[in-house]
Amino acid sequence: MDWINLTSLGQIDQIIDQSNDRPVLIFKHSIRCGTSAMVLDRLQRNWNHSELPEMNLYFLDLIVFREVSKKIAEVLNVWHQSPQIIVVINGKCVYEASHFSISFEGLSKNLGRIEVA
Repeated sequence: MDWINLTSLGQIDQIIDQSNDRPVLIFKHSIRCGTSAMVLDRLQRNWNHSELPEMNLYFLDLIVFREVSKKIAEVLNVWHQSPQIIVVINGKCVYEASHFSISFEGLSKNLGRIEVA
């Protein structure tokens, strides 16, 4: 997986803009949480590009960049959780999962139900 590090508040506007052209996935990770590490490892091991539309993948270390995490929750109207994945299409959160609900299978299944323009 080719992660783009999410490290600044300005990137949130870029993500919203990019989501008009292709889906954007944000993975919010806590380096202090064993669950987050396990979920990230499982997601990366099961990732299959051919089963999903092309998307930009952002990785957020929410311990270091807590203000970015809070702003994402505010802008996209989602609860702040960790670990968490958020998929943004056309500037809106269309899919969100946290903790052990995060899986490649769940992401693939749910994105298959969403019209990606």
